[in-house]
Amino acid sequence: MVDAIDLTGDGGVMKTIVRKSKPDAVAPTEDFPLVDVHYEGTLADTGEVFDTTHEDNTIFSFEVGKGSVIKAWDIAVKTMKVGEIAKIACKPEYAYGSAGSPPDIPPDATLIFEVELVACKPRKGSSLGSVSEERARLDELKKQREIAAAAKDEEKKKREEAKAAAAARVQAKLDAKKGQGKGKGKGK
Repeated sequence: MVDAIDLTGDGGVMKTIVRKSKPDAVAPTEDFPLVDVHYEGTLADTGEVFDTTHEDNTIFSFEVGKGSVIKAWDIAVKTMKVGEIAKIACKPEYAYGSAGSPPDIPPDATLIFEVELVACKPRKGSSLGSVSEERARLDELKKQREIAAAAKDEEKKKREEAKAAAAARVQAKLDAKKGQGKGKGKGK
């Protein structure tokens, strides 16, 4: 097994790689700050699992570096690559501190997380280029749908005109036959 890496220099966040990512795997960056992870959190003192995404196979998503998760996660996950699984040991000052997170996490608890980085994604609308490209693509699709709808309407109109013309011809023939019958009677 690989030795633990001290990510904070004070032993507060220790990372041990359980499974390496592929060499060309993506890591969280300024362009790809949204991450999806699977994890299991345990209390270091008892080994008791206090939270996991494995039971219901859910994904937990957050933006790295925004303080929306405990400090240890912001520090450790940005060092990971997609596909990597790491054990992250977090001292209380990098987790829930002296308050803990009752009822599952007691005060001053050291936590151990096994985290798998599943994906890194860009922020929605993060790039003006990508937003304008998407808008242009949607506008083009809308135009194509409008053209297709107009062509369909034109086809329908032509079919209705053809039906009306055919009905008029049939009616004209019927009228002509009626007229022939009347004409015969009048001629006598």
